[in-house]
Amino acid sequence: MAYFMSNLIMKHSIDNLIEEVEIVTPGEVLGRATNLKAGKRAYVTYRNKTIYAFLTSFRCIKSLPPDHRRLIAKVTGNKAHGPVSESGSVVIARVTKVTARITSIDSMCVGTESVREKFSGIIGQQDVRATEIDKVDMHLSFRPSDIVRVVVLSLGDARAYHLSTAKNELSVISDKSSAGAATMVPISWAEMQCPLTGQLEQRKVAKVES
Repeated sequence: MAYFMSNLIMKHSIDNLIEEVEIVTPGEVLGRATNLKAGKRAYVTYRNKTIYAFLTSFRCIKSLPPDHRRLIAKVTGNKAHGPVSESGSVVIARVTKVTARITSIDSMCVGTESVREKFSGIIGQQDVRATEIDKVDMHLSFRPSDIVRVVVLSLGDARAYHLSTAKNELSVISDKSSAGAATMVPISWAEMQCPLTGQLEQRKVAKVES
């Protein structure tokens, strides 16, 4: 359908203000922060002064009255996209990769709502816990396929959100044993146990909600 063509561009007047709209995807450049202001569902990386979109929808460049110095670049919402994550949002996600310095995740839920358009995020070694940061071992904190509860620190860059598990109620909430035999049971803040084999595995375990 023409409505979804990637080169769709529309211009129209609203109360003498001009809007230009086109379809964009997550991480796509909306413009430069030197001549545009980041609006809703857009974010700025001040390192390169660039504004990006963080969901697939419509790029809107809206002119403002003369007393405003810059146009606003925003991404207009669409209910079909489901919940949108922002700084401070609690996200349920699945671990996809673990390295010595970074754990990568794919989102599953924002708050209590399932996401329809998944986004990627990273947990840096310094954001795993609040104390003894220099002693964090990523491979003893997470494993691929773990389900984790995280909080969004920032929208990051065009590739991934920056996330944290540095609170007691955050981190691994569900996982399978290494053999995949059963869902592990938390027995402490640092260990989970397979109920079938009794095998213990180390994790950064989220505090069980009462």
